[in-house]
Amino acid sequence: MTLEIKLESTPQTPSVVDWEPPMPPTDLIFDDGVPLETNRHRIAMNALIRSMLIALANRNDYFAGGNMFVYYSSTQAKNRDFRGPDFFVVLDVDGSISRQGWVVWDEGGRYPDVIVELLSQSTAEIDKGEKKQLYERVFKTPNYYVFDPFNPSSFQGWALDNKQKYQPLGANEKGWLWCEMLGLWLGTWEGTIDRETAIWLRFYDKQGNLILLPEEAERQRAERLAAKLRELGVDPENL
Repeated sequence: MTLEIKLESTPQTPSVVDWEPPMPPTDLIFDDGVPLETNRHRIAMNALIRSMLIALANRNDYFAGGNMFVYYSSTQAKNRDFRGPDFFVVLDVDGSISRQGWVVWDEGGRYPDVIVELLSQSTAEIDKGEKKQLYERVFKTPNYYVFDPFNPSSFQGWALDNKQKYQPLGANEKGWLWCEMLGLWLGTWEGTIDRETAIWLRFYDKQGNLILLPEEAERQRAERLAAKLRELGVDPENL
């Protein structure tokens, strides 16, 4: 699930990973067979990933994925301590490579710059506790957010301060939270995606415009073309 506005970002300082010389672990598992909580969680994840195709259309130096493992240490790999953010973006990396998961020691020590976890009753405590500590202390991910697709009021976010500690992000008048690493807003949007109507987490640009999904962008282009044809006295239905 690779995706991609020249953005101003400060590359993270690679953290030390604890593999043993001479080689890091190679027997990695990339699928534990556990599906996402619900179909709505799946749609919510894919909507965030697909929106990057539009938001980062001018870039190929990034990777965006979701529900895939992030391997960061040999101890974690040996213990099968799987860590799979529901959505994450890593900037300033080769976006042309096909990846089964994110293996830190194969990526020059790079960790996710942005992570979103989609909460559920069974995961909320971990996502806001244990995982939040991991992303702060080990990953040092600058921007972290949580959102329950069934509970819009659950939306929260944090950013690392100059002491590398997470501080809560303040919302704007619309309830959106700023994502410094992407130069975008994250906020809720009510509508239908993949035939399911709900309140979704979506990206917005600095001016507050919704970052479209690829199919929404194509539909918008078609509607604009049809409008121009009608201005010229041409019925698009007859073409």
